[in-house]
Amino acid sequence: MSNRRHFLQSLSSTALLAATGGLGAQEAAKPARKLRKAIMGGTLGIKGTLIEKYTAAKTAGYEGVEPAGGMNQQEVIDALGQSGLQAASVCCHTHWKQTLTHNDPAVREQGLQGVLQTLRDAKAYSADSILVVPGVCNEEVPYDLAWERSITEIKKAVPLAKELGVKISIENVWNNFILSPLEAVRYLDEVGDPIVGWHFDIGNVLRYGWPEQWIKVLGKRINRIHVKEYSTKKMKDEGVWKGFDCDLTEGDNNWPAIMKALDDVGYTGWAISEQRGGINPGGLNMLVERMNKIFAL
Repeated sequence: MSNRRHFLQSLSSTALLAATGGLGAQEAAKPARKLRKAIMGGTLGIKGTLIEKYTAAKTAGYEGVEPAGGMNQQEVIDALGQSGLQAASVCCHTHWKQTLTHNDPAVREQGLQGVLQTLRDAKAYSADSILVVPGVCNEEVPYDLAWERSITEIKKAVPLAKELGVKISIENVWNNFILSPLEAVRYLDEVGDPIVGWHFDIGNVLRYGWPEQWIKVLGKRINRIHVKEYSTKKMKDEGVWKGFDCDLTEGDNNWPAIMKALDDVGYTGWAISEQRGGINPGGLNMLVERMNKIFAL
């Protein structure tokens, strides 16, 4: 039985038990999770101005948005104010091209400046966390150097982060780097400051692991989560990138296990959708509806 079928059956069974009194009073009265829905700005495909995009997200039921660093600050501030959204996080705008692990020190410096600017943007938007990809490991940049260089550059950003009161949250991505939760914990320990934590992307893990296991190991180090789906079947049949070509709840995430793991580590706060579907109001409504179902498990 696929995780998708199990997920839908569990929703149906829960509804039936509640309707017939089959759930105990304690289970039926389970308090709602303290999770706040946000959406990554880059996935907002609504046409129009930034204010119109943010207003559409607010109308659909989102409370927050994750803008990118390096945007026009006043434009973002105006869009947040007029839409009623809050900045849940700010995503660094330089970390893929000007990587913190690049062989050229000048490029690494550009990447560091991007992180610093993103910290300043977050402060301007009243966000207390930024998303940072720590670098890329490849044929030109070996693993050990990527590790050393990225930690060195992140440490340079720590003083400003502490001054502004904005956390640096490292994201797990497909960068051939930091491929296990134990390694993620070691990485944070070597950075050595609690102002640096983790931005856990649920969908990015299924290619080589299980999100619930990462959550258990990372625990209180998780500052933010990205809510994203992935299909291991599509990955095997059509290629790794095709795994993302599925709607929320229609992939292979074990959402009941993921929600339990988040409960077990006491995660509350922003849950940010980075998921296809945000190209029109109907798609935004669908995403909010499915996030609500996941959070109610």
